[in-house]
Amino acid sequence: MYLDFFGLTKSPFRITPDTQLFYQGCDRGAVLQTLCYAIEQGEGILKVVGEVGTGKTMLCRMLPITMKEQVDWVYLAHPNLSPEQTLQAIAYELGITLDANTEKFEVMRILQNALLERYNRGRKVVVLVEEAQGMPLETLEEIRLLSNLETEQHKLMQIVLFGQPELDDNLSQVHIRQLRERITHSVNLSPFTPDVIHEYLNFRMRAAGYKGPDVFSKKIAKLVCRYSSGLIRRVNILADKMLIIAFTQQRHEISASDVRDAALDSEFYKKKSWWPLVASFSIITGLHLLVMAGLTMSPVFYHVLQSSIA
Repeated sequence: MYLDFFGLTKSPFRITPDTQLFYQGCDRGAVLQTLCYAIEQGEGILKVVGEVGTGKTMLCRMLPITMKEQVDWVYLAHPNLSPEQTLQAIAYELGITLDANTEKFEVMRILQNALLERYNRGRKVVVLVEEAQGMPLETLEEIRLLSNLETEQHKLMQIVLFGQPELDDNLSQVHIRQLRERITHSVNLSPFTPDVIHEYLNFRMRAAGYKGPDVFSKKIAKLVCRYSSGLIRRVNILADKMLIIAFTQQRHEISASDVRDAALDSEFYKKKSWWPLVASFSIITGLHLLVMAGLTMSPVFYHVLQSSIA
């Protein structure tokens, strides 16, 4: 909707991770390099923890792009699997065909042989586990056993766990301490501060093709931080809606009211008074039905509607 108006070649604030828009500020670049270094050194299990929307999935996507070594990546997007299902999923990702009834011991043997074969060809195998806080403890223990597969000097499989803070709670349990002891690098992702949000928003705009002066001021970034709690996903949602509002009013500047309207529309805060109902029986707007039904209107939709009427 607003791409041409702002001179953008792509949407700068989609919540789906876009690796071409990776922002290295607020230690995200340093975290990525740390993970790459640990994998290059052949470390066994790595852990990345952060609240919902702090950029864990983006880091997960960036690893295969950044690593220059020959790596076979195994991606587990659905961690709520039994130990047997996890072994089957890893085998499948590595292109190994297994019978569904194959015993776990046999699956482990096949996996070890396949990992040895890749190691002899100079390739690494890295398993990326998203939403690891949802992985059953029995499956986490199976992950530990997989990390035991090694030659005399090198691990045959490395594992990176990406999870919310509940993952640390799970790992703190006594009967899984052997896995905890095998985690060689543990990283925590912090929310963005107002200054970082200011830099992030304008970086994203320019990375998406914008060439004008900053659209987002420090004052706006401070408000965005308040309503988003510094979480990247929320920042993106707010920024996208703010650009829609500015476009509908043909403005290249973002105002404080735009932030509040976007936050209200996203339900990141509740307004004290009801949003004013539009009581018009005009055929052009057709909004009398909403009033008769006693419904309220989304602030962002309201701006889009006003623009279309104008």
